[in-house]
Amino acid sequence: MGDDDAQEMLIVTGMSGAGRSTAADALEDLGWYVVDNLPPQMLRPLVELVERAGATLPRIAAVVDIRGGDFFAEIQDIVQALRSGVNVRVMFLDASDAVLVRRFESVRRPHPLQGDGTILDGIVAERTRLAAIRETSDIIVDTSELNIHQLATLVTDSFAEAGHTGVRVTVLSFGFKYGLPPDADLVVDARFLPNPFWIPELRQLTGEDPSVADYVLAQPGASEFIAAYSAALAPVLAGYQRENKRHATIAVGCTGGKHRSVAIARELARRLGELPGVGVSVKDRDLGRE
Repeated sequence: MGDDDAQEMLIVTGMSGAGRSTAADALEDLGWYVVDNLPPQMLRPLVELVERAGATLPRIAAVVDIRGGDFFAEIQDIVQALRSGVNVRVMFLDASDAVLVRRFESVRRPHPLQGDGTILDGIVAERTRLAAIRETSDIIVDTSELNIHQLATLVTDSFAEAGHTGVRVTVLSFGFKYGLPPDADLVVDARFLPNPFWIPELRQLTGEDPSVADYVLAQPGASEFIAAYSAALAPVLAGYQRENKRHATIAVGCTGGKHRSVAIARELARRLGELPGVGVSVKDRDLGRE
């Protein structure tokens, strides 16, 4: 793979406690294929896999760290060899000794290298082992002053492709008589609108049918509600993106999940899809149930 090839490889490494897992999760949310705790010797086979996979694995990230034990001593030579034929970058996550000590103490876990010593002893030993790879890293991120949300945002801003969807919203229609969706973040009640079930020519149709949708959306308050709710959701979805909440489910319910909720869900999804950074899909949980 040359520099102009669409495929990319990112090696994520750095100090224990500096946020590698958070960075890996953010990359995965961006659509990267992430491999965690990979021994450096497995980088070459991984690159071969990427080359064979072609466009099916365009962006791959490997988290390589001190958990590789003695293998980690070879990472410098391996990365140097990879650079000659692969579009590879190295991101090194770091933090001050004081911050790292505090983070380990807060989770009550030992540092992987402290042995019978202190957490600080382990940190000092790790810094020594990682000094060479840190000096040659393409990107060095100091997370001392970052919380997990800020770090995830930094990674997202650094590695998101143009036009990347910041939050993926599923608008889910459902029937209240079948129970609330357990995974809903927000629930809308469309039962304030007249039920097309009582219109003989509409009863056997669904909210997917234009005649039912036209009937539902023409009712007093329907358009006003959708416009107001869409506007209310705009700052919520923008906040989700800032806080790196990448998925949200907005449930729209009516009595049986067949008419009103289906029509309202589609119009709400259309409007939400116009918001920046928002990708929308529609699902119908109870459509077709008796």
